[in-house]
Amino acid sequence: MSAMAAPLSGGVGTLFGPLAPSTESSATQTVSHVKPLQPSAKWTEAELIDACLAGSRVAQKELYTRYASRMLAVCLRYAQTTFEAEDVMQDGFVTVFNNLRLFRRECPLEFWIRRIMINAALRQHRRSAAMLAVTENEYPETIADEEFILSNYSFEELLKMIQELAPRYRMVFNLFAIEGYGHKEIGDMLGISEGTSKSQYSRARAILKTKLERLDYRHNDSLYR
Repeated sequence: MSAMAAPLSGGVGTLFGPLAPSTESSATQTVSHVKPLQPSAKWTEAELIDACLAGSRVAQKELYTRYASRMLAVCLRYAQTTFEAEDVMQDGFVTVFNNLRLFRRECPLEFWIRRIMINAALRQHRRSAAMLAVTENEYPETIADEEFILSNYSFEELLKMIQELAPRYRMVFNLFAIEGYGHKEIGDMLGISEGTSKSQYSRARAILKTKLERLDYRHNDSLYR
């Protein structure tokens, strides 16, 4: 999902203010007794984590910069707007820095951060309105087990279609089709039954299939004008 990367309007400054030389100097001294620091761009994941845990503001900024675009890509799929996605991402990174000491390093750091972003998206939806599915009688209820061929569509077109799904459909589709969670897990995460998760995923696929067919029609129509 690296194609999901998008520019940040808030940028690193939302979480990180101007670096105070005295603070950074003391932080660098704290970590230097463990291992001499390389330039931030060359830090390994382990070195970056250690520096962050030692209180280095430069390391914290580097961690944010290293993963922000990929995490925004995740948040964009769960949100309806870029503003909402950035808000979710900021919330997620606050959780990351507050809980980094609990990271057991049993998986890549990116995987751990990604899970935190998904949980931040779930919190955002719970804080907003109830995730009610809209009635769209023009769409079929189910579709056959056919694969979507997405290579003919731009990232912006696909993202727009996912963001237009009703909130519950969008959450279930992302969690199952993209994140790889099972329907029982999704049910536990969203407070719905496994069967409801399955039916809402099927419904989301049906809606997306119809949207793709309409998009194909518009593409073909423009070719023959």
